[in-house]
Formats: sequence, C-alpha cells, structure tokens
Amino acid sequence: MLSKIKAAWRVLRRLSGDDAYERYLEHYARNHNVDCLHACDRPLSKKDFFKQWQDEKWHGVKRCC
Repeated sequence: MLSKIKAAWRVLRRLSGDDAYERYLEHYARNHNVDCLHACDRPLSKKDFFKQWQDEKWHGVKRCC
C-alpha cells in the first residue's frame, strides 16, 4: 500500500512540475558536468531555475487571437 502511495505521489509531482528542479539537476549531472576540460558553469540555483522557467513559460503572447 505504501509503495502505491509513493508511486502516486511521484506521478503527481511530475504532472504538477514540482520535481522540475530535481530533474534539471539529474540532467545537468548526466550531460553537462562530464569531463570538463575548462571550468564548467555551475547548475542554476533553485531560485534562478524557477525564475527562468517562469520567464520562458509566460514570455510573449500566449493566445490564439
């Protein structure tokens, strides 16, 4: 029963975007921090990540007419 609740919670977090920062950090660790020959940029802070996410989401006209 507890495993079903945890699975449902993970699905709910994914659908709502609540786990977006955790997924961003996983992506960053897999793809951007691999064997850097020069000083790599650090991942965005949680605050900066959500600011950028909101700016991209709401930038520009979002209507059909």
